[in-house]
Amino acid sequence: MFRIRPVAIADLSALFALASNSGIGLTTLPADEAILRKRIETSLASFAGHAERADEMFVFVLEDTSHTRVVGVAAIATAVGLREAWYSYRVGTAVHASKELEIFNQTPTLFLSNDHTGHSELCSLFLAADYRHGSNGSLLSKCRFLFIAQFRERFSQKIIAELRGVSDAAGRSPFWDSLGRRFFSMEFQRADYLTGIGKKSFVAELMPKHPLYTSFLSAEAQAVIGKTHTLTEPARRLLEREGFRYEGHVDIFDAGPTVECEADDIGAVADSQLFTVGVKADEGEPSGVAMLVANTRFAEFRAAVAHATPANGVLALTRADAAALGVREGDTVRAVSLHVSDRGQFGVVKSVKP
Repeated sequence: MFRIRPVAIADLSALFALASNSGIGLTTLPADEAILRKRIETSLASFAGHAERADEMFVFVLEDTSHTRVVGVAAIATAVGLREAWYSYRVGTAVHASKELEIFNQTPTLFLSNDHTGHSELCSLFLAADYRHGSNGSLLSKCRFLFIAQFRERFSQKIIAELRGVSDAAGRSPFWDSLGRRFFSMEFQRADYLTGIGKKSFVAELMPKHPLYTSFLSAEAQAVIGKTHTLTEPARRLLEREGFRYEGHVDIFDAGPTVECEADDIGAVADSQLFTVGVKADEGEPSGVAMLVANTRFAEFRAAVAHATPANGVLALTRADAAALGVREGDTVRAVSLHVSDRGQFGVVKSVKP
């Protein structure tokens, strides 16, 4: 049985183990116990309602309850860039033309921007390699949509996700080698780590403020602008199926794409509904459609995948599913079909706030 719950201090060692295996480029999950402890404490303060909006971050873990093991992590930052500047490159076009010479050239450019300031960010998504099967990845990523839908007023109108860009097994980033190294005089891993632990002031201090012509970069660097790391491709496809799109912003270090969507247009947010819990008397074999289900509590948020068929406003759960979610018969849950292709068959309408 797998379920989502808020992170706890006791999860520190498990979180560190996950971060140590996440590789280069997952900036928001550094393999640093002190930083991870601070992230957990920030999450605890956020769930307790004690954190300022500029600092709020809700961290969730995927727990294998059969082995009492934390096997994945995902988070939502409520509003980026309010405490420290949030940088990205906006991909644009510069035109140089001469009618007299009959020359018309379009050159791709990169503009340093703070366009996503104040937006909510999906971040820190990582699942242990031996658990990348079944519905675990979808549960870990999409549980955040039910949390956003249930507590919509806490989040910005636009939701973004900064995806890992292209780098090799040794941590070499062609974009960094062609651009960043020239201004920062350090390895990609070092710059990525410093950003992950919150030391971002060097970006503003060292990065050029004028537009950059991508034609001056190596062909290899130009080719990876807006491209996603192989390991992150499944996460990108999942987000795109829920309505996220690449709108021309990339990471300043590895040129990975930022995908974005209006919060109310995210499929799992818009299609989620509130149901009354029914508990099956007979457990039997799992039957029905795979549903992403969450309780409606804030600090004690729980989510899981349950096989059930909604009927007349009731979602009949097994006793095991109800226990995992911390709900009883007659309680309210928020649910949506886990797979986009299954939605619409239950008369699903736009989600309604409780």
